[in-house]
Amino acid sequence: MRKLTFGMNVSLDGYIAAPGDDLGWSVPSDELFQWWSDRVDATGLALYGRKLWETMSSHWPTADKQPGATPAVIEYAGRWRDMPKVVFSSTTSTVDWNTRLVTGDAVTEIARLKAADGGPMDIAGATLAAAAMRAGLIDEYVLATAPVLVGGGTPFFTALDNWVNLNLVGTRTFPDGVVLTRYETRR
Repeated sequence: MRKLTFGMNVSLDGYIAAPGDDLGWSVPSDELFQWWSDRVDATGLALYGRKLWETMSSHWPTADKQPGATPAVIEYAGRWRDMPKVVFSSTTSTVDWNTRLVTGDAVTEIARLKAADGGPMDIAGATLAAAAMRAGLIDEYVLATAPVLVGGGTPFFTALDNWVNLNLVGTRTFPDGVVLTRYETRR
């Protein structure tokens, strides 16, 4: 059985994007960016919702070709393109860069992918992750909590019908005050 992790940058008040989808507060330090890049390198399969897919696929396929691209950006762009991905969307018609499109029931497909052999899976995108959370499919939560209050926007966590008990499995503090916490779902 594959492990499914939901991890993102999050504000101290629990949002992954401020109102208007503003992500300006979540620009990672070089050290945190490298941590995320190493995570992409270790991911067996990434699951994306449409909105985050559109954001990522509009930038990362050619980020390494942009003027002034740093070695870290060049590395991440290559890792991102090479990483196997699944996009869940009923409105997207084509995907590229080692990606497969799923237009059917996301929860059913995520459960099927978890039951298959393969490396760890990461899920990205608030709406997709919320569906997986409510279905009890997420095994680990990774929060890179920034020392900022944004006051609203897109929440990291969704409303749940039942409590989800977690075990803290790791913490790390980055120089810019971001605290990374990892929690496993207690089953």
